[in-house]
Amino acid sequence: MITRSISRNLQHFLASYDLSNLQWTLLCLCGVLIGMSKTGISGVGLMVVPILANAFGGRVSVGLLLPILIFADIIAVAWYNRHAEWKHVLRLIPWALAGIGIATLVGRSISDLTFNRILAILVLSGIAVLIWQDLRTQKDKIPKSKYFAAILGLMGGFATMMGNAAGPVMALYLLSMRLPKNKYIGTGAWFFFIVNVSKVPLHIWSWKTITLESFKLDLLMIPAIAAGAFLGIWLVRFFPERMYRLLVIVTTLLSAFLLF
Repeated sequence: MITRSISRNLQHFLASYDLSNLQWTLLCLCGVLIGMSKTGISGVGLMVVPILANAFGGRVSVGLLLPILIFADIIAVAWYNRHAEWKHVLRLIPWALAGIGIATLVGRSISDLTFNRILAILVLSGIAVLIWQDLRTQKDKIPKSKYFAAILGLMGGFATMMGNAAGPVMALYLLSMRLPKNKYIGTGAWFFFIVNVSKVPLHIWSWKTITLESFKLDLLMIPAIAAGAFLGIWLVRFFPERMYRLLVIVTTLLSAFLLF
């Protein structure tokens, strides 16, 4: 009887959102992809941005996605915490917060389409530079200019606030630092956890894209996020360092093209 009552209440709750079967399927798929991206299969997470935007609308999808990202960040931080390189996190955070502030102010006047295309061009240009750097004879040089961190930090903060699309920018920075895969994942996990949590008040009170109802919907995605996270942890073990670096570059390229 209790089980039957819970089942009826759950069905009533799900029906209250008036979502199609396709929308539920896409939402669960996005939860899995976000979980995978946060625990090692970097790049696939950005595929979620256009999927959710097409299914729910651009502005709504941004607020819907943020708590999902934070749930996945918590799993990634817990698993890869000891591998984080804090000097890189601390170098980027101030600039990223500045980028978030700028995006909050101008977000209402920039169309999602225009921003996504500009971001895609910047990311593709950055990946081209990264590949060129890999092909050079002297591969031991790492960008150390404070302007490098400042520019990518601002871009990442702006991109993450506007569309939760900072993955390629962060990938570009961390790949340029030539971090081993576990340090790459751990450093990125802490960076995104900090910036994503900092965005929550802005989405609630400034943009009003996170509501109690949208948060309840996000809570339903936790099993899909967890499944994706542990799938990512399992898959990343099979990639040697060089192959993992290539995987990140390829998936980031594909994700950047999706922004068009």
